Amino acid sequence: MIKWLTRGLLAATLSCLSLAGLQAAQVDNVRLWAAPDHARLVFDLASPTQATIFALDNPRRLVIDLEDSRMAADLVGIDLDGSAISRIRTGVRDGNGLRVVLELEREVDPRHFSLAPNDQYGHRLVVDLEYPGESAVKDPIDPIEAMIREQEIAANRARVVTSDGSVSSAEATSPPPALQKAQPHPRRDIIIAIDPGHGGEDPGAIGPSGTREKDVVMEIARRLQRLVDDTDGFRAVMIRDGDYYIGLRQRTQIARDQKADFFVSIHADAFTSPRPNGSSVYALSQRGATSETAQWLAASENRADLIGGVDGNLSLRDKDEVLRGVLLDLTMTATLNDSLSIGGQVLDQLGRINRLHRSRVEQAGFMVLKSPDIPSLLIETGFISNPDEERRLRDSSHQQSLARAIFSGLQDHFRRNPPPASLLAWQRDNNRRPGGNEYRIQPGDTLSQIAARHNVSTDRLKQANELNGDVIRVGQVLRIPRT
Repeated sequence: MIKWLTRGLLAATLSCLSLAGLQAAQVDNVRLWAAPDHARLVFDLASPTQATIFALDNPRRLVIDLEDSRMAADLVGIDLDGSAISRIRTGVRDGNGLRVVLELEREVDPRHFSLAPNDQYGHRLVVDLEYPGESAVKDPIDPIEAMIREQEIAANRARVVTSDGSVSSAEATSPPPALQKAQPHPRRDIIIAIDPGHGGEDPGAIGPSGTREKDVVMEIARRLQRLVDDTDGFRAVMIRDGDYYIGLRQRTQIARDQKADFFVSIHADAFTSPRPNGSSVYALSQRGATSETAQWLAASENRADLIGGVDGNLSLRDKDEVLRGVLLDLTMTATLNDSLSIGGQVLDQLGRINRLHRSRVEQAGFMVLKSPDIPSLLIETGFISNPDEERRLRDSSHQQSLARAIFSGLQDHFRRNPPPASLLAWQRDNNRRPGGNEYRIQPGDTLSQIAARHNVSTDRLKQANELNGDVIRVGQVLRIPRT
């Protein structure tokens, strides 16, 4: 009887030890993505675990301690190029823990969080290494261009021109500015922010043959970038220029920081059925989606932030940020009409090279489009879930045609409606009939005031500048006809 109990206790003890071993977290894989302003390290885990992270100096290191864990991944093949990490070392900590040491080449601001399993991955520990003071884009905009753009935005927000030409703003009550000769035109580039969707650990949709959305849209985006940069008066800013993840709100913030005139997010999404095909163009809807497909796509794109480790909402930890978010949403309507107008022209160009999934610009609640002072579009170049369209999306000539169609639509709009301080506006002004003087519009000006100062009628001033209405913009150059 005693022997039987002894054998039973021993078996139970071994079973418990075995179970404890099975419950220990195992790191099955380690993935790294390097971005200009941060690096993301992802540990794929067999089961969840607790992590502690702290920094050490002399030399600079970041220590990641995982409780009750062991390393089963091969770290030799990890490409550290472009990241702040020069070497990764691992070792056993306190008998059953795992210590990972990152040897660093620069200062970092670390943060970490855990992610639950989804359709693509199991349990994950994400460690973000943010680089203080670095820009998310490799070529930040020139400060002078940024200043010009900021002045335009601030002045245009402050002025509201009524139907009778009067100005409703605080500036209207100030004394009118003295007459001044137009200063040399800035002739700045029109800045196009190009956002290849997804990236890093978020591959986006995956086609029947394994084509990843993040790869296809990056190719199209780079082709679009070259078209933009090769055209006088335009400049491209890539929201991401490599295989790394950027949050949805951060994408729009990068565009705003770079003073973009237009934001285009490029995708190649999937649907629950392989049948849908064709290109679509989406603008923001503040009241919901305009079709069931639009609603489904918006939900799938917005879920990308769940992969990135955020819930898609503004953090309540920073009240100022929340207030900014509210203000952004309140002013969204100001650019929605421009978005729809540009979207119509892009859709027309896409229809010349590809079947259209919808014949009009759709509207849905895409978070990535929520920027108040930048017209924005999300373009679904095709359905990667359709086998035939997946094949075409991989084809380099079709990718080039898609990029050219997108840029042609943008060009059509901006040539007709160039920002006042842009090279295209200067070219338009110089192509008008010669003769007369010029006047650059100042905050508080109205057409009727400018006409009175120069002793010409408002109608004649409009005719000389091909104006259909009374709305004018600060920085715009008006040709004053001779009396």
